[in-house]
Amino acid sequence: MMISRRLLRIKIVQVLYAFCTDENSTLEKSEQELQQSIKKAYDLYHYFILLIINVLDHAAERVDQSKNKIRPTDEDLNPNLKFIYNKLIIQLKNCDYLFNYIKYNNLSWHNHPEIIKKLYQKIVGPENFRKYMEIPNPNYDDDKKIIIDIYSNELEDWESLYQLLEEENIYWNDDIEFVISMIIKTLQQFKASSINLKLMNQYKNDDDKEFAKNLLRKTILKHFEYREIIDKYTKNWEIDRIAVMDMLIMEVAMTEILEFPSIPVKVTLNEYIDISRLYSTSKSNEFVNGILDKIVSDLRKENKIVKTGRGLKGDSIRNE
Repeated sequence: MMISRRLLRIKIVQVLYAFCTDENSTLEKSEQELQQSIKKAYDLYHYFILLIINVLDHAAERVDQSKNKIRPTDEDLNPNLKFIYNKLIIQLKNCDYLFNYIKYNNLSWHNHPEIIKKLYQKIVGPENFRKYMEIPNPNYDDDKKIIIDIYSNELEDWESLYQLLEEENIYWNDDIEFVISMIIKTLQQFKASSINLKLMNQYKNDDDKEFAKNLLRKTILKHFEYREIIDKYTKNWEIDRIAVMDMLIMEVAMTEILEFPSIPVKVTLNEYIDISRLYSTSKSNEFVNGILDKIVSDLRKENKIVKTGRGLKGDSIRNE
């Protein structure tokens, strides 16, 4: 699967933030925005795979240009072709699903040759790449390892790339790290014998798709009800000092705890405490954990938490 439940939860919190800060926002618009955000993360997954293919094409063009110099050197006439003949990239270039998706969704780096050129320059510099190019006869695992190394080390925190992606789509910058990790998992599964490469599906299954839709909808519909409950447990705090994101994270967590009987409370708490650590203030995870801990404890006493099936397992409260 491409979109994990962790990413779905994060996107729901982000869409809920937009809903609560935009006077013109509606439930319908928020649902559309969520689906758009999820779809764009899946687009980025394919877009980044296409990027490394285009870099290889750029490397091949450089070789051809060098051979056609008026006075080519021995190196120009006898280039090192190991990267150009990388077996994993050749597999990707023959993946019909990948290119059908790219064509249908109009994804292209054609208008950004500077990114292709800069990434090539970033790739050929590190010692790992030089060692790869010195291997006499690299095997499939050697070819796969260097491509995974490129995704692991050369794309994250690259300001030029981030700026471009932000200009192209407002959703993409927050998805980069996750999408790269999904691409790495995808590549790790490939084998030399693979003929029809299998890329990740957008959702693991229909349950995940419904989970995202229902979690957003139920949180918005019960926004005031759950905010009122949370307010009771934060009355000793100055409201203007509580991060808006913390409040929204707790609302979504409460929705999941009370409205999704198959998800264990412990799973929900762990997820949203981690999300608060990533997307709110430095001490948010302690605050969110403490408030949710008290809310869950009282809801249990009132028998308001009903769990069935998988939701009954591992249902203890996390304390940190």
